[in-house]
Amino acid sequence: MKRRHIEEKIMIAVMTASTLIILLTLLMIIGTVFWKGLPAMNLDMISKTPRGGFYLGREGGVLNAIAGSLYLSLGAVILAAFMALPITLLLNSLLKKRRRAADLIRLVFDVMSGVPSIVFGALGFTVMILLGLRVSLLAGMVTVSLLILPLTVRTIDESMRLVPADLLDSSYALGATRLESALRVLLRQVLPAILTGLLVSLGRAIGDAASILFTAGFTDHVPGSLFDPAATLPLAIFFQLSSPIPEVRERAYASAFILTLLILFISLLARMIMKRYSRHVVQ
Repeated sequence: MKRRHIEEKIMIAVMTASTLIILLTLLMIIGTVFWKGLPAMNLDMISKTPRGGFYLGREGGVLNAIAGSLYLSLGAVILAAFMALPITLLLNSLLKKRRRAADLIRLVFDVMSGVPSIVFGALGFTVMILLGLRVSLLAGMVTVSLLILPLTVRTIDESMRLVPADLLDSSYALGATRLESALRVLLRQVLPAILTGLLVSLGRAIGDAASILFTAGFTDHVPGSLFDPAATLPLAIFFQLSSPIPEVRERAYASAFILTLLILFISLLARMIMKRYSRHVVQ
């Protein structure tokens, strides 16, 4: 009995220490970005594109990167949602009794989720070369949508698997088809998880740099169409930090400050949506 109490205290201590390390790491990251980024923040940073001499420490801002990040991540999430919803409905409705096929598809997405983002970027770049395409906002959207697709699918899929089987059985008993039950019962139950999954995927998309390095390119202008190259905040941070000029490196932290605020806002929005709509879900 004494040994069990000792083991319990050790595990509690390990869990507490792990939690504190994670919290301290998060606070250090946020604190560093805010401490170094706030002094360089001004209205020009969010309202102007880079002007002549911006990378030499002169006037301008990162409006091009802010707009490019939002365009690219929102477009990628929309594309991923259009692909993820049919896949998850297939797994939890039509393939519900074919466990081997469903488990194989889930395994494929689990493997995809472990693939580094630079590999998706290389894949997108290879396809662009084969098709004779140039770097563009559209190419970046497609590449990032493939990157976040495994996360989106698995998030929605796990939520659908938690829906009580009695709900679907009741729907079938009332004469509904599998498709009607999936669209009107299953989707309604997992709507909070779908919205949360899409917002989490949005946070992943807006903060990724490797997958768009060769596909979306970089420009000092706000993209005017899907076929124009697009700047993003992660790449703007990378290029500014590479500068030998102190003023430009300070602006890199200001860009990181903006990116951190965007991701924090997305995370808080996801929690609010989950909390608000979960009360309508049958447990």
